[in-house]
Amino acid sequence: MLSYQHTYHAGNLADVHKHALLASMLDYLVQKPKPLTYIETHSGRGLYALDAPEALKTGEAAAGIGRVERLGWFAPTHPYARALAATRAAHGANAYPGSPLIAAALLRQLDSIRLAELHPQEFAALRAVMAPHGGIFEQTDGLQMALSITPPTPRRGILLIDPSYEIKSEYETLPGFITNVARKWNVGVIALWYPLLATAPHTPMLAALSAAHPAALRHEVRFPPAREGHGMQGSGMFILNAPWGTEAEAARLGKLFAALPRA
Repeated sequence: MLSYQHTYHAGNLADVHKHALLASMLDYLVQKPKPLTYIETHSGRGLYALDAPEALKTGEAAAGIGRVERLGWFAPTHPYARALAATRAAHGANAYPGSPLIAAALLRQLDSIRLAELHPQEFAALRAVMAPHGGIFEQTDGLQMALSITPPTPRRGILLIDPSYEIKSEYETLPGFITNVARKWNVGVIALWYPLLATAPHTPMLAALSAAHPAALRHEVRFPPAREGHGMQGSGMFILNAPWGTEAEAARLGKLFAALPRA
């Protein structure tokens, strides 16, 4: 069983990048009256406590969402800020939403949620957290689940692929997987998150994705390490069929990340 636990990393700068773009895309999609489907392949537990020992040990949340909120990156009307406020109102001031709860905060009753998480403890927590919001939750391989249900009903929608990359072969298999899903679901928004590491294992993956999907939006940000020796140097998103406004929000975030002091 894979050992990765996002509890240590929730609310870090990569989460800020990923979740701000996800919230922006969802906010645009729900402005149209037609229903949509939200699918996630690696859902985690859905809710995190930023005052938990794991979060305090790494300091990533303090260097992430804690820091950017002090800097005023997100107005209260920003969909990411609205999702944060809804989560804190329901679960306390130190609560942080994973992407499933961000989606639940922004979606409507007419929309559908389909989540997968393979880790048994994380899945149990996810199911408990998401039960009030409805949806279909499966303890299964998320990539297989997504491939089996696309194109979904409703057909409008978004797929978030957010692996831990503990399995190094994922860098090799994801381009083919995304191409297969896009072939079946050509109107779907398909968003892949990936880390920027010193060894740059994402480079061949992004080369293959960019060659197969030249019109996709690729956005990367760099940021200072949360602590000495921290290996992640930035965050990337590769998005097919990015909704209107996503590129502008990505550009805004890029300027904010670039202005962060490196020391």
